[in-house]
Amino acid sequence: MDPQTLFAVAFPLAVPFWLLMVVAPGWSVTRRVIGSPLIAVPVLAVYVLALLPQIGQYWAAMTGPSLPLLTDLFGAPAGATAIWAHLIGYDLLVGAWMYRDARERGVPALVMAPVLVLTVLLSPLGLLSYLLLRTVLPVRTPAPAPA
Repeated sequence: MDPQTLFAVAFPLAVPFWLLMVVAPGWSVTRRVIGSPLIAVPVLAVYVLALLPQIGQYWAAMTGPSLPLLTDLFGAPAGATAIWAHLIGYDLLVGAWMYRDARERGVPALVMAPVLVLTVLLSPLGLLSYLLLRTVLPVRTPAPAPA
């Protein structure tokens, strides 16, 4: 499949899950959907489709990494597409963990929304922000969810 097409679909496949976490965090459907690690499967399927045609190059880069080798691999459309899908899939899993952990700790949704948006945009900074937030906010018992 064409790298441009795969690149174009990777992020839109994750958007509905991010929207649920940011816009409807208390909805029972959100809790149920985000509770499953399978939410990353569509994006990771894009990763596999981008990776397979260049699996030999990837294997060489991952088993004997060097900056020039990785630059060549990720600088090509197929490599950039694969790493993009990889990032989108893993960022989604990190965001889902943060969402679930924040719900368990009773972190207010209005506090979590900007942290989740930061995670969508700059995942390591979002994760770091959440980890810092966890250390300063007291654990509160969240209100019971409506049945």
